[in-house]
Amino acid sequence: MKSGYIIKHFVGTLIFFSILFISAGHWDYWQGIVYVAIGLIMGTLNYTVLRVDNELLIERSKPGEGTMKWDKIILGLSFLVTICMYITAGLDSGRYHWSPDYHWSLNFLGIILTISGQLLFLVAQKQNKFFSSTVRIQKDRMHTVCDTGPYEFVRHPAYLGSVIQSIGFPLLFGSLWSIIPIFLLIILHVFRTNLEDKTLIKELPGYLEYSYKTRFKIIPYFW
Repeated sequence: MKSGYIIKHFVGTLIFFSILFISAGHWDYWQGIVYVAIGLIMGTLNYTVLRVDNELLIERSKPGEGTMKWDKIILGLSFLVTICMYITAGLDSGRYHWSPDYHWSLNFLGIILTISGQLLFLVAQKQNKFFSSTVRIQKDRMHTVCDTGPYEFVRHPAYLGSVIQSIGFPLLFGSLWSIIPIFLLIILHVFRTNLEDKTLIKELPGYLEYSYKTRFKIIPYFW
């Protein structure tokens, strides 16, 4: 199952990268090369230093019963918006250059945000042994609250990581037009966080008490 999950993950990542470069129209696309390099580094960390146990890999590859219907809808929409994000960035910064040139410092900031966001996501995944790929109460796995590591500061650190890397994306690629799908993606993250949090408060024992101790959902001292 572990090798199957890795292959599935690799193929999915390859498809997204291919969409990006096909949209750009050429392979010497430095923003795309940097983005792929970051992805390869994070992928290596995901299966080495920050690897999770086989039980969680199985859960993430094929979640058990009880996935919320609204989560399936949000995941589907997020998938479509992500594809639009890659296509828009590729067409803009790689092929037609609709956006004005960014100062290199903004590109560099985008790289830092992308790395930071992806790394935070992996750390949150490593810390939480119930980090499923869908929102469900994992009664079959004796689901308990994770309140350690980054979960001491916000209740959904992986979503914070996703938002951080999303903000970095248009900066890294120098694409103003990609802000449109990025904005939609962040809105979907916010909706998913809010609905997931309500589900956990209602159905996961101990989560209500945890929400009193760790007050903020995604952004410390804000929300």
